[in-house]
Amino acid sequence: MADDLLSPGAIRLAESAGGRDDAIRQCGAVLLEVGAVSPPYVDSMLERERSISTYVGEGVAIPHGTNAGKDAVHRDALAVLRFPGGVDWGGQLVTVCVAIAAKGDGHIAILGELADILLDPQRAQALREATDRDRVLELLAPVGKETEQ
Repeated sequence: MADDLLSPGAIRLAESAGGRDDAIRQCGAVLLEVGAVSPPYVDSMLERERSISTYVGEGVAIPHGTNAGKDAVHRDALAVLRFPGGVDWGGQLVTVCVAIAAKGDGHIAILGELADILLDPQRAQALREATDRDRVLELLAPVGKETEQ
């Protein structure tokens, strides 16, 4: 997953946010910065969150846009933002956001791999506690691939 979707420049490990919407805007800003989306996608991410929470458990949220927002996606990409102090996400505490930009159905495979990580409590904890970009890239590598170098 990490090889072509997640660039080291899209990983921020010491962020803080005033709330869920602020955290989502920061995620969108990183996707903008790496050239994956245009500005309307960020609004689409906020709209998605208003319709259904992107909190997935284990302190992780996966903010992403609505189907209508796909027109603002230039290429599939991820951004990982870690909020060590946590962000109130509708009553849940989120410390890691894995933002997704996907043109087609590419996000389905991404969500499946994220689910694999979250179902492994040790990997989920390691992701929440990661302070090194290389460690994040390693953790988000497909299961079974993280030991290959």
